[in-house]
Amino acid sequence: IRATLYTMLLQKREENAITLAATANNGRIIEEALPDKDPVSPKKKIFYLAALVLGLGIPFGIIYLIDLLKYKIENRGDVEKITTVPVIGEIPVCKKPERGAIVVHENMNDIMENGVWDTNLPVRPRWSDGTPAHTVKKFGIVNRYDLQEEFPILTIRRTAIKSAIDELLWIWQKKSNNIHDLNSKIWDQWADEDGSIGKAYGYQLGVKHQYKEGEFDQVDRVLYDLKNNPSSRRIMTNIYTFADLHEMNLYPCAYSMTFNVSGDRLNAILNQRSNDMLTANNWNVAQYAVLLIMMAQVSGFKAGELVHVIADAHIYDRHIPIVKEIIKMPGYPAPRLIVDPDIKNFYDFTVDSFKLEDYQCNKKKYVIPVAE
Repeated sequence: IRATLYTMLLQKREENAITLAATANNGRIIEEALPDKDPVSPKKKIFYLAALVLGLGIPFGIIYLIDLLKYKIENRGDVEKITTVPVIGEIPVCKKPERGAIVVHENMNDIMENGVWDTNLPVRPRWSDGTPAHTVKKFGIVNRYDLQEEFPILTIRRTAIKSAIDELLWIWQKKSNNIHDLNSKIWDQWADEDGSIGKAYGYQLGVKHQYKEGEFDQVDRVLYDLKNNPSSRRIMTNIYTFADLHEMNLYPCAYSMTFNVSGDRLNAILNQRSNDMLTANNWNVAQYAVLLIMMAQVSGFKAGELVHVIADAHIYDRHIPIVKEIIKMPGYPAPRLIVDPDIKNFYDFTVDSFKLEDYQCNKKKYVIPVAE
């Protein structure tokens, strides 16, 4: 079988060779190929030009189409294109509206648009060059801040929270009236040669008074009532002591705190006779929000609502351009205030007991003149 198969294969190979030999090649060259002088390669200039045109044209085309097809109002310019109605002001937009920025926008715009100027009156404050420091003001502004929702510190402008807390502790913990007990320089211009600001602020909180239960200063009386008589409607402080005004280098601006327990929440009202809205508004709000949080923590309550009542909310004449710039700044989500949870004694709090988490803000530093 193998021999027969081998013989057959040889025969087939011979037949195939005969077939190939009998078939003539009819292919012929019509024209010889003419090679180019230069080597064959991509045309770089054309490719670069095409890349430039496409790289610029496509993005510009997309941007043009987005602008052409958009239907939302995104800024002041969009409003002014479609209407002649005057735009009073702008409120910044962030992922979660920050209450502090909204309050400042509302207050500042209201004061500048509807406030009353005192330029026709003699005024006590002076600028450093001796010029009278006039203001535009609104009477009786009330702002509310729910501390369970957010900590009310500005993001459109940085508030120096560490210095604000340091001043708060200087007044409420140390009950001091001497700037040598304060780490910042904010009170220097009202201090005498010994560093005293007179019988103001901390001095008044440290004066002891006689009660049925014994002697307390104002701070200790608040702490006593919150622990022993939380339903009381008399839990308050007041440092506007008329008998001592003549010995104060500056009358108290934020002069009264009223505390009120509602369920498991501790609420408070801050009364302020006068508030320099650019220099001190959010500084005071952040300070007394911290104070409310401190009082609530050591008394076993949740920090509730801070109500800020301002009798004379004003903007100084030389502050107007700065205010207009700041309220145009974009806002950020409100930061979170972290408080050392192990502190149960009011007098154990320090500046380092507080930390702001994720505090994003406008970091521009403003030179703000202070009237004296």
